Amino acid sequence: MPHLHDNKIEKLEEKANMIRESIIEMLVEAGSGHTAGPLGMADVFAAFYFHILKHDPKNSSWPERDRLVMSNGHICPVLYATMAHAGYFPLDELKTLRKFGSRLQGHPHREYMPWLENSSGPLGLGLAQAVGMALGLRVDGKESSGQYVYAFLSDGEQECGLTWEAAMLAGKNKLHNLIALIDRNNIQIDGFTEDVMPLEPLADKWRAFNWHVLEIDGHDFEEIVSAVEEAKAIFEKPTVIILHNIPGKGVSFAEKHFEWHGKPPNKEEGKIALDELRTLGGKIISEHQ
Repeated sequence: MPHLHDNKIEKLEEKANMIRESIIEMLVEAGSGHTAGPLGMADVFAAFYFHILKHDPKNSSWPERDRLVMSNGHICPVLYATMAHAGYFPLDELKTLRKFGSRLQGHPHREYMPWLENSSGPLGLGLAQAVGMALGLRVDGKESSGQYVYAFLSDGEQECGLTWEAAMLAGKNKLHNLIALIDRNNIQIDGFTEDVMPLEPLADKWRAFNWHVLEIDGHDFEEIVSAVEEAKAIFEKPTVIILHNIPGKGVSFAEKHFEWHGKPPNKEEGKIALDELRTLGGKIISEHQ
């Protein structure tokens, strides 16, 4: 992984803000979809696709690539926007989100988008899929080849039993080439996680399943990159990175409000959101000049 210098941090901040703008534009056009989670994960996706992840948009089936498994498929607007900005498909296609005949369905579908590693919809499946891929790399003799499997999970799906079955299997097999990242934004569709089904002490639970646990600010690029570097230096167990995120990040009326988990902004709200994000984008540029 290349060194994260100040100029690269600036570029990542700019890219994350552009991704957030695309998310708002997509959702307004679609008239449906999820807002809070995609906005909250934009920094992490920017860090991965433009710094951390070993991938090639022009050769998506490159055998030496890392695998990014997205379990929380409902936040796919951030995945689609990031992949479009990374060059996997044209930016104009983002406006087809959730439309009839579009490749950009409300949950990612690998049949339509073969550069995805998995289809996702029902929560709780992604970690099991990622464990299978990590074991597959071991069987193929590539466990120590520098290829990693990253599993992106929501905090709400920590309520799903299959997540913990997969975590137990990964811990047993000491899958050090598996790194899970949990979007700990504390919300789900019905309210705050600690009201619906308390998850804490979440870190202790993962430690009990023989995982190395890190907790970071999911909006700090230096912390994101450093956590992944530390995870790669752990050889006796898999690592989980708990990302303390702000749902709706960058859009004032959506931040920390669970009501924005599963609804899109209307045209008026979209204009307000884009004005805020474009103002923020200007500040990012001016701060680094």
